[in-house]
Amino acid sequence: MAIHYNLAKVYAISDDDADFVRQIITLFVEEVPEDVKQIKVGIKAKDYAQAYSYAHKTKPTLDLLGMDAAKEEILQIEQWTRDQGKKKEIKEVYKSLQTRIEAALEEVKKDFSI
Repeated sequence: MAIHYNLAKVYAISDDDADFVRQIITLFVEEVPEDVKQIKVGIKAKDYAQAYSYAHKTKPTLDLLGMDAAKEEILQIEQWTRDQGKKKEIKEVYKSLQTRIEAALEEVKKDFSI
């Protein structure tokens, strides 16, 4: 039973196509961890374009996987980039996002034997 993610949207848009679901899961496992690292690099360097680019790229995957809290944190990071870093707690938002994604990754890998 998935706690950190929810595949309802993936199954709904795929008409229960197991191969499509596996592709989405594989995309999450292979790309999101690196994208999240790049968000951190962007935040540290105050490279707003980089942080925004990777946050924006990650957002649809989090949405598809029903990771609503993580998606909200991505939206906060996007807003931080538009505000040019005026939000001091962005590092805590990032840490929370990273923790949520790591938990979901661990669970997905276990659930799908990846």
